[in-house]
Amino acid sequence: MTLAQRMGTTPHISPLLMKTGRIGLKQPEDLEKLAVHRGLRYYDSYGDTMSLPHDQAGPSIIAKEDTLSNEELALALISPATPYSLQRLRMSAAMIGAQGNKPETIAFLAKRERSEPIVRHIAQCGSQAEPNNPFWKKLLALLPQTPAPAIDVLPHLTRFVAMTGLTRAGKGNRMQWIRPTRTLTP
Repeated sequence: MTLAQRMGTTPHISPLLMKTGRIGLKQPEDLEKLAVHRGLRYYDSYGDTMSLPHDQAGPSIIAKEDTLSNEELALALISPATPYSLQRLRMSAAMIGAQGNKPETIAFLAKRERSEPIVRHIAQCGSQAEPNNPFWKKLLALLPQTPAPAIDVLPHLTRFVAMTGLTRAGKGNRMQWIRPTRTLTP
């Protein structure tokens, strides 16, 4: 079942997935591996993808950084045309929050890929986790108001953050948005 079907809509032909296919990222797992290679170690279930030399990783794992931006990777991970995966939704949220991403680009891609409700949900969660981060506020302002998806379709805020129950300051929850540790250079 596709993400679109889980959300009660119709999957469409995705220009972004056509692009990722042309550069060798044909399976959703290829997108996940690329996200791990770009610094999402938190989600590395593929072995030590980060230790692969760039030239040995192959086109199914590594796309040229100037060919596919982090914003495009983030939106490809949550394309409504792909099979439903909570893992990819969480990885996309992390990639959306990557350092250096432009809210305008993400909003444009979300509209083109018909994933505005998904990105809006992620941005709302980001705004709750990081209320002082202007990135989330700007992204929310650029996205149209959309009905909230069914509660069982998209992950809860706590699935996008790392949380502590005990800190040096004592007991208390501290949320940190999960992001890639390595980002693209402009």
